[in-house]
Amino acid sequence: MVSLTHPSKRPFVLAVFLVIAGLIGLWAAFELTLDKFTLLAQPDAQLNCNINPLVGCGKNLESWQGAILGFPNPIIGLVCWVAPIAVGVGILAGARFARWFWVLFNIGVLGALVLVVFLITESLYSLFVLCPYCMITWTVTIPTFWAVTLYNLKTGNIPVPAVVRKFAASAYSWVPLITLVCYAIIAVLAQIQTSWIPNAFL
Repeated sequence: MVSLTHPSKRPFVLAVFLVIAGLIGLWAAFELTLDKFTLLAQPDAQLNCNINPLVGCGKNLESWQGAILGFPNPIIGLVCWVAPIAVGVGILAGARFARWFWVLFNIGVLGALVLVVFLITESLYSLFVLCPYCMITWTVTIPTFWAVTLYNLKTGNIPVPAVVRKFAASAYSWVPLITLVCYAIIAVLAQIQTSWIPNAFL
């Protein structure tokens, strides 16, 4: 593939993050898949993730929102979380990907974010339940989107004007803070809709 960056400037931190985030997301998807299998075999089974009426994954897994493509959502995670792991490992191994590859990868993480936003909305406003493993997926999807998108903008993998590249370069170092702000927004919305602070631990 065509190199866009000098080998000495490979995004090492991004690569490590992608591997860690991918492994966490893959684990969450795996656990949800096992829980779905349990429900299919024993519809009345008490899942370990069902902590109380507000916190649990059973309701999500049995809803139509839990299978928006006609099959359980965790299967999407099992397939798609392999991608950031592969990209991260590839970078650490010395691979340098072409611009088109980064653009496709960015489209993928954008799709993941759109799906997560949809599922967050459904969890808060339709199902009124917080799924533990789903929230773990949200937790890693959000920073993955920001990290990959800002990296591609600042390096020019996504062609944008110089002023946008400069802004992205500055914002890239603030990904942790941007992520925390996103978490805070979700927490506030969840509190308004479900009063999760007093009820999540009952």
